[in-house]
Amino acid sequence: MPEITLRDVLAPLFRHRRIMLIAFVCVVVASTVFAWAWAARYYRASMQVVVEQDRSDPAVTTAQVAQMNSNKTVTLDQVTSEVALLQGEDMLRDVVAACQLVEENSWSPTDIFLPGDKQQRMAMKQEQATRNLAKKIKVEAATTSDVIDVSYGRVGEPDKPACVLQTLGKLYLEKHLRLQRPAGSSDFFAQETEKYRQALAESEKKLVNYSQTEHVAAPDLVRADMAQQLAAAQAGLYQAQQAMAADQKRIDHEHAQLAATPSRSATSETSNSSYLLMQNLQAQLLAAQVKRSQLTLKYDANYPLVKEVDEEIAETKDAISKADDSKYVNKTTDRDPTYEFLREDEARTEADLASQRAAAAALVGTIHGMQAEMVKLDGQAVTQAALLREAKADESNYLLYLGKREQERTSDALDLKRIANVAIAVPAVTPLLPRYSPFLVMFLGVFAGIFVAIASAYVMEYLDPSFRTPQEVTETLRMPVLATMPKKAA
Repeated sequence: MPEITLRDVLAPLFRHRRIMLIAFVCVVVASTVFAWAWAARYYRASMQVVVEQDRSDPAVTTAQVAQMNSNKTVTLDQVTSEVALLQGEDMLRDVVAACQLVEENSWSPTDIFLPGDKQQRMAMKQEQATRNLAKKIKVEAATTSDVIDVSYGRVGEPDKPACVLQTLGKLYLEKHLRLQRPAGSSDFFAQETEKYRQALAESEKKLVNYSQTEHVAAPDLVRADMAQQLAAAQAGLYQAQQAMAADQKRIDHEHAQLAATPSRSATSETSNSSYLLMQNLQAQLLAAQVKRSQLTLKYDANYPLVKEVDEEIAETKDAISKADDSKYVNKTTDRDPTYEFLREDEARTEADLASQRAAAAALVGTIHGMQAEMVKLDGQAVTQAALLREAKADESNYLLYLGKREQERTSDALDLKRIANVAIAVPAVTPLLPRYSPFLVMFLGVFAGIFVAIASAYVMEYLDPSFRTPQEVTETLRMPVLATMPKKAA
């Protein structure tokens, strides 16, 4: 057997290059058309439903705290039941109608076999669309978890698959709501909540009107403050009475002291001796002694002039002795300070007594007015307390039923998202990109075109009965080749 070379392998490709080109172009064009006519318009949406029973619903009671009910674990039969429920034809019919999978004015070649009645024809189209939807929609339960995968794809607008799964999930949850949730509890608590809301509003209105009518907002607080003021006023009255008694006693005592106290008293007393007289007498004595001395020089002691001078000296000495024994006293008097203090204090005490009497009289009137006002405030406080009790009772009932209503709303909301034992774990969303990328399809089409082109070249080579090389002629005819000529002249 002759050895096959690379030239022998590539020779068929060059001999049938036109067939290869045609096959390659056809495959690429077909893949391009397929990519943009189908793959670029094929959208798939998916959602996941989880089956679990960890939800605890509060019991429907009038108590503030409701008892919780625990559920059991999930079984395989429950998951299978949920899969069958998702494939129910009643929900699929509603999905077909809601998402308008059958257009009213659409026409197809099969419509010629449908009846002429428009409504009957539309009903048959919807039934056929329901069957097609049941075939195309995929509902699969995971083997290792309690999750159900639901997917649906179709050629057309990207919002159609999402609409189908969203509507299916909504109808699926509503069906569970109808089957498992007791009806009427939410409406009952809503009605009772509205009833007590109106009662609370009426009670609050009465309370506000009473405050506006009586011109008092909090009589109990006003009464407590006035009681403190009344106690302070009574204490002030007692203090004023004590001060009045003390002032009266002080005035009486000051009257007695004024009667026993002189109005004036000596302020200073000085005693002076006859200083000038003494100077004069001493001067006279000195003069007399000088005169005697002069006379004694001339005359005897018994001389009359000398005796006369001696008598004058003796008289002067006697006058000096008398002047030394005699004193002059100067005495000064003024208003007595004790008397004046008593008189001023008496006037001040009388003024204080008058003011204390006026304050005591005013306090007596104020105390009587406060006592009357407190009696009025007592009645207002009792009436307002009754209105407050009524408002608090209505508020308590309103909050009770409001909490129950919110519990029911929470249960309803949980029913819409997670009814009893199922929940939409991953909701369906509108796909932004097609399921298969058209560029990927075109890329794969190029590879498919290359493969088909090569394959078609070898198939044509296999089906071509003509001789292609001198060696084939020699091997087939067992005749020598004398000469060869090209198919086309150079």
